Amino acid sequence: MQVKRLSALSDNYIFLLHDPESNTAAVVDPAEAQPVLRCLDTLGTELIAIFNTHHHNDHVGGNRELMQHFPNLCVYGGVEDRGRIPGQQVFLQEGDRVEFSDRVAEVYFVPGHTRAHIAYYFPSISLEDTGELFCGDTLFAGGCGRLFEGTPAQMVDSLSKLRNLPDNTRVWCAHEYTLKNLQFALSVDSQNPDLQTRYDRVKNARRQGEATVPSLLGIEKLTNPFLRWDDEAIRSEIGSSDSVRVFGRLRGMKDVF
Repeated sequence: MQVKRLSALSDNYIFLLHDPESNTAAVVDPAEAQPVLRCLDTLGTELIAIFNTHHHNDHVGGNRELMQHFPNLCVYGGVEDRGRIPGQQVFLQEGDRVEFSDRVAEVYFVPGHTRAHIAYYFPSISLEDTGELFCGDTLFAGGCGRLFEGTPAQMVDSLSKLRNLPDNTRVWCAHEYTLKNLQFALSVDSQNPDLQTRYDRVKNARRQGEATVPSLLGIEKLTNPFLRWDDEAIRSEIGSSDSVRVFGRLRGMKDVF
C-alpha cells in the first residue's frame, strides 16, 4: 500500500492510498475532489473507498463529487457521525476493522475535536515497515485539534490511545500546522532539547516549502506537549499534577497563542 499526500484548500492534506497490485485506491478525508481526481487520473486507477475521520467540511467536502465519478465506491465514517458525513454507508465503532490492499486498519474512537471522531491505524506488517495512522484533526504534528464538541478528559483519553501505538508509526494528520504548533510547544517546554532540534529542522523545511507531514509518533512523544501532560517539566510550567487539568490548560493557552 502506497500513501500519497495531496495538498488541498489553504493548509489541508488529503491522503490517497494506492494498491498497485489491484490498481485500486482509497482516499482519507477528501477536503475537495479535484486533487484526488487529478491523482487518480495520473495513476490510472479506480477509487473504491473514502475513509472519513469526522464530519467537518474540510474533510468531507469532496465526497459527493467523488461519488459521482465513482458511484460504486464505499464511504466509511464513525457511527456517531450518522447523518453528518455525505454519502456515508458504513458506520464504524471502536475495534472495527477495515481492509484496503494487503493491509487491515484498526478503528479507534477518538472524540474530543468532535464527538464522533475516529482514526484509522494500519499496523506494520514487518519489522522494516512503519505503521500508518490517519488521525484527522485529533493529533497534529506538534499539536492536537481544538475541542469543538468534546472535553479535555475525552481528548486525554483519545490521545492516550494514540500515544500507546508503536514509535515507528507514521502520523498522517490533516493540516500543515507544525511550525506554529512547535512555536507554542517551546513556550511551555523550552528546555526540551529534542523539541529545540525539531523546531530548527521544521523551520528550515518550511522555509524551503517542504511538507512536515507525516511525522513519526516516537518524535511526537518526545516533543508534542499534548502527548506530554504527565511530563514533570510541563506539569511544573502549568502548575498542576492532574493530567486533565494540565491538558485543558495547555489547550486553552494554545487557543489564544
